[in-house]
Amino acid sequence: MFWKFDLHTTSHIDQLLDKEDVTLRELMEEDDVLQECKAQNRRLLLFLSQDHCMQELVSLITTEPPADLEERSRFKFSNIACELLTSDVSIINDKLGGDESLLEMLYKFLDKDPPLNPLLASFFSKTIGNLIARKTEQVIAFLKKKEGFISLVLKHIDASAMMDLLLRLISCVEPATLRQEVLHWLNDEKLVQRLIELIHTGKDEERQSNASQTLCDIIRLSRDQANQMQDNVDSDPLLTVLESQETVTGLLKNMFEGERSEASIVNGTQVLLTLLETRRSALEGLMDLYSQGYERSYTVSSSILSAIEPYLKDFQQLLLDPPKKSAILMTVGILEQPLGNARLHVARLVAALLQTSAPSICQELCNLDTMDLLLVGYTFHLA
Repeated sequence: MFWKFDLHTTSHIDQLLDKEDVTLRELMEEDDVLQECKAQNRRLLLFLSQDHCMQELVSLITTEPPADLEERSRFKFSNIACELLTSDVSIINDKLGGDESLLEMLYKFLDKDPPLNPLLASFFSKTIGNLIARKTEQVIAFLKKKEGFISLVLKHIDASAMMDLLLRLISCVEPATLRQEVLHWLNDEKLVQRLIELIHTGKDEERQSNASQTLCDIIRLSRDQANQMQDNVDSDPLLTVLESQETVTGLLKNMFEGERSEASIVNGTQVLLTLLETRRSALEGLMDLYSQGYERSYTVSSSILSAIEPYLKDFQQLLLDPPKKSAILMTVGILEQPLGNARLHVARLVAALLQTSAPSICQELCNLDTMDLLLVGYTFHLA
């Protein structure tokens, strides 16, 4: 006796697509809609790439859902929409990257008043980031036409997703000639200087922190890419500006101008420490050699040291009189003046400066008795 088995299982999505009045929401309710999209279900992709569907998908990732929805499911469709738009399917990439009206819909998300919803900001950043990687020329051309693009991104820099977007512009653009064009565009827009200005007493601490982290990542990414393309005669304009004496001096002025705050001292010092890095393990996944522990070495520019040297006395003063912190109750009593993050970062900076072996820096630290002060403070906090 023979049995016939039909092992082919038809997705419920195909059945829904047979309906003349099927809606995008109905399809998005299906658990396997993303799987079918990535599996190149042609009927589904043709449906999704229709103008009205693409507009609805973009609207879902840029519009705040009604507040009265249950919190657990409030961003359900926004999340699915983002996954569909970034599923790396060429027909969707082509439609989104090639239709300026859809790009305009996306871009208008930046016109919102801060703070942005962090989830929507992440969906927006992921979608734009995917387009930067997959439809590079079209998206870069679109963004460069927007005179206020960098200003809008920096307006929302308190959202970490905006930091990620800037870094994608710096690291995900190919080929090298287009990447260099983008770097020059960002430099013409004074990106580095505007990030430096955000590290200043009186600025929101979250904005300061994200600006600092962005600058640190730009330094590392730029050095890594320069190391990989040593034959490339064109220097990275952002890194050149960051390593200049003028820029480092501007950062230090911001840190010490007016009433000193722990946030500006810590975030500014983190940028200085990154500039002073001489050895660093490579980013994961670049090359097997790097993943086996190979370290790249960098030479600290003399311009960085020249900018820092006049401010050593200011860092010394921070050790003596740091930004005020609340007393801490300890088992041995009350510690009126805790070590604090600012003084900890100053100690790290001194260690990094000593590693450069710059004669004038070492001499000035000796003249200020910085090492003695650090040892006394260390002993005091151990006591």
